[in-house]
Amino acid sequence: MSRAPREDVDDRNIEVGHHQDHAAGVPGVYHALKISYEQMGAARTTQTLLKLNQKKGFDCPGCAWPEKDHRHIAEFCENGAKAVAEEATKRTVGADFFARHSVQELNQKSDWWLGQQGRLVEPMIKPAGQDHYVPISWDGALDLVATELRGLDDPDRATFYTSGRTSNEAAFLYQLLVRAVGTNNLPDCSNMCHESSGSALTKAIGVGKGSVQLDDLEQAELIVVMGQNPGTNHPRMLSTLEVAKQNGAVIVAVNPLPEAGLMNFRNPQTPKGVVGGGTDLTDDFLQIRIGGDQALMMAVAQLLLQDDAVIDRAFIDEHTHGFDEYVTNIKGLDFAELVEATGLTEQQVRGLAARFTASNKTIICWAMGITQHKHSVATIHEIVNLLMIQGNLGRPGAGVCPVRGHSNVQGDRTMGIFEKMPEWFLDKLQLEFGFDPPRKHGLDAVDSIRAMRDGKIDVFMAVGGNFIRATPDSDVTEAAMRKCRLTVQVSTKLNRSHAVVGETALILPTLGRTDRDVQASGEQKVTVEDSMSRVHASHGSLKPPSGNLLSEVSIISRLAKRTVGDKYDIPWDEFEADYRTIRDRISRVVPGFDDYENKVADPNGFTLPHATRSRQFPTLTGRANFVAGPLEYPKIPEGRLLLQTFRSHDQYNTTVYGLDDRYRGIKNGRRVVFVNADDLKQLGFQDGEMVDLISEWKDGVDRRAEGFRIVQYDTAKGCAAAYYPETNVLVPLDSVADVSNTPASKSVIVRLEKA
Repeated sequence: MSRAPREDVDDRNIEVGHHQDHAAGVPGVYHALKISYEQMGAARTTQTLLKLNQKKGFDCPGCAWPEKDHRHIAEFCENGAKAVAEEATKRTVGADFFARHSVQELNQKSDWWLGQQGRLVEPMIKPAGQDHYVPISWDGALDLVATELRGLDDPDRATFYTSGRTSNEAAFLYQLLVRAVGTNNLPDCSNMCHESSGSALTKAIGVGKGSVQLDDLEQAELIVVMGQNPGTNHPRMLSTLEVAKQNGAVIVAVNPLPEAGLMNFRNPQTPKGVVGGGTDLTDDFLQIRIGGDQALMMAVAQLLLQDDAVIDRAFIDEHTHGFDEYVTNIKGLDFAELVEATGLTEQQVRGLAARFTASNKTIICWAMGITQHKHSVATIHEIVNLLMIQGNLGRPGAGVCPVRGHSNVQGDRTMGIFEKMPEWFLDKLQLEFGFDPPRKHGLDAVDSIRAMRDGKIDVFMAVGGNFIRATPDSDVTEAAMRKCRLTVQVSTKLNRSHAVVGETALILPTLGRTDRDVQASGEQKVTVEDSMSRVHASHGSLKPPSGNLLSEVSIISRLAKRTVGDKYDIPWDEFEADYRTIRDRISRVVPGFDDYENKVADPNGFTLPHATRSRQFPTLTGRANFVAGPLEYPKIPEGRLLLQTFRSHDQYNTTVYGLDDRYRGIKNGRRVVFVNADDLKQLGFQDGEMVDLISEWKDGVDRRAEGFRIVQYDTAKGCAAAYYPETNVLVPLDSVADVSNTPASKSVIVRLEKA
């Protein structure tokens, strides 16, 4: 087993090779096992990977793609194995590490170096006025947080962040604690990714979640994958697409870059994937200009509306509202401008319309390439509008499929992690627990940063995640965080958020998904919700890396008892001792969780109800709503590029597993910017040249990311791409999606300057 790296990354060693035209295969298995052996050793690798995503095992801490009822013995992907290796690593970070490294020194390290150091194993405090973390007892740490919270002049002067990795049980208790404290300041990672999906879908169909199941994808005749790279971000989705393809589906990829996973999939669990040529997944690749997706949906709709035979009049008349206004809006748009906004040819747009016309069962999938623009909510409305023209909601093989990224990010929202939970949820909390939760809407992630920046937040607490690196406008965010009196991070591993802290800072180390969780009533299980609303159990099995770790449930329960235990009769001790008591309360508050304990005893779990599947639409109109709006798309000034931030293949969200991006041909570094050859020529730059990236926005502030190597790449003309979190510094805090307030990380206007 290798040791944690002592030397940090040197971006002068970056190597650039050819990008690949296929995903997975034997190399995927090799890289998964290589990192697993390095972090865990051979015996621990076998012990963990064979339980990953299994019915009696633990849920992957990576993506939220669902499992089938019948599973392979190796039910995981390359990046899932990497996620497990990072959590189940034998490397540890204790008091001796923090004695050697100051907070200031840690902040100079790369995200990769920090993550590679290992698991946190004891509570630590950075006292006010000092630059090193030192050990603190659990009682001392929790008493400190409780004292701060109880002493606030106003409960809204605290904000409480959550990562999607948190279990249903921990999430439910966390929101209960926060609301008992007296605030709805509950920002979470959804605010940075799929908030636009929830906002748009709630208005359009009444439910802010996707409507399809795995079986629907396998039955679909047409699957359109927009703004998504499954090969890196949701690799197990490729197996589902492969089945769909074998069943006759047409698959269209709409993306500014050609991504290997959507071109060809070499399934390592089939002979064809190991020794054959794999499966060509994409029938059509539409290399859309960044931000042109709304225009594409409108253009296709305009073409479909010319043929009455394509329109599902029965569905529209019986189940929808606003169709006539929508038709008037679409027909009034200039088709030539729509095509121009996409960056595609008219032939490609008409070809996609023909695909829709030929399909009786269509699904549209999307991810952050759609949700992180100013006009994201409007774009998703047009996705739903287009599907409804042909009645592609509420029938097998059809529907909306926003693919959530992080495991249980959807479950967190279901459990009440939301700054604007509806009144009915708050009413049920009041009935169940005997206190009146605050009704004023709280702060999301972006608004929390603004409040910290403006000196309106004293306490910041995060359960999971890496807030500093998940958020936009890095310089502003870091300065805002340092204004807090107390910052608290409940974490499994070291990350940047432990190095950018308030006056006093706490690290509270917690159990991970892979760890065995034993409480007073015995060994515990937790539950999670996947991207398709299926809820199932997760059982950690490894001995924790330290006897001084607490579960998230324990940390929240003990903190709540100290903070609000004398105000409300809530049985925090019972919750910590036996997680079944938490699930019992959830069953009485959250719809769909009745008989929770028995349902989750089924190894396959259970599926939450989704009204759209039965063509019920709980909107204000009682119908699915066509939402008409103006055409919007980014305008690129002369001499500038439109930049999207995205992940490398050796990365999951802000966690950097390694320094390679095998599919795009990058090795030994991350500070690269991918630019179209014609753009390089026009701008006067060359492949391999070193540049700074400077973003431009209406506030007139130049935000700079220094020292990036240009990589000539097949991107859409006028568009560029670079990895986050290194480029988060370029995303203005106030550049957000309308309605959802999600950072517009996929449409950043930049100029290049020689470094």
